[in-house]
Order: sequence, then structure tokens, then C-alpha cells
Amino acid sequence: MEIKVSVEQASGSTSRGQARNHTVLCDRPQSKGGEDAGAMGGELFLMGLGGCFMSNLLAAAKVRESTATDFRVAITAQLEGTPPRFTEIEMVVSADGPDRQELEKLSLIAERGCIVANTIKDAVVLTITVA
Repeated sequence: MEIKVSVEQASGSTSRGQARNHTVLCDRPQSKGGEDAGAMGGELFLMGLGGCFMSNLLAAAKVRESTATDFRVAITAQLEGTPPRFTEIEMVVSADGPDRQELEKLSLIAERGCIVANTIKDAVVLTITVA
């Protein structure tokens, strides 16, 4: 299986990413010389991790007919080094309705199915906990 996306310049500091029929802007904040027209690449990276995890979490909940609702994932990352890189990423999963054990099981299933998490596990400390 192959996944393709494209990225092109949209302005002096902004790029436009395209995946299928979906578009996202990426930019720097004004304090770093950008136009603040979109999230920074590192922020999009973390949102990509969260989105990948969430899609697997929702699929696991649906298949298991979970009564949980309003799933949320809060992601915090530590940026260190020269050149800078994420060294630790923490994901805290919460939802309304399920007991902790059910949410832990769904999170484990989602983690195992998440392409992004599977890709970065050997390069960064990734911690997933249930609130």
C-alpha cells in the first residue's frame, strides 16, 4: 500500500498540503517570521499522531459497541536538542461513559493499529495513558 500527499508553497512562509481532496495550511507564527496562516509542521505532526490514534480508537469502540462518547486525546510533546526533535510525547485519552478498564482496552487496540505511533515508537518515548 502506498500513501501519497503533496505540499506546495502558498505564500512567502506558508505551505499548502493536499491529501486526496483535503487541504491544510502550514506556517510559522509571526514571532518566528511567518504569517501564522496555519499550524507549524511539528504541531501538524502531533495532530497527525492524534488523528491516526483517534480514528483507530473510534473504530475499536464501534466494533465493540461501546457506549462511550466524546473521545478526546490531549497531546504534549517535549522538544529538545540541536537540531530540535521531539524526545517524548504523551497522549492522555479520555471519554464520557466508559469505565477505565474499557477505555484502556480501546486505547491499547488503537495504539496497535496507529500507523504514526508504530512509525515513531523507536525514535521517541511515546506514552499513552487514560485519564
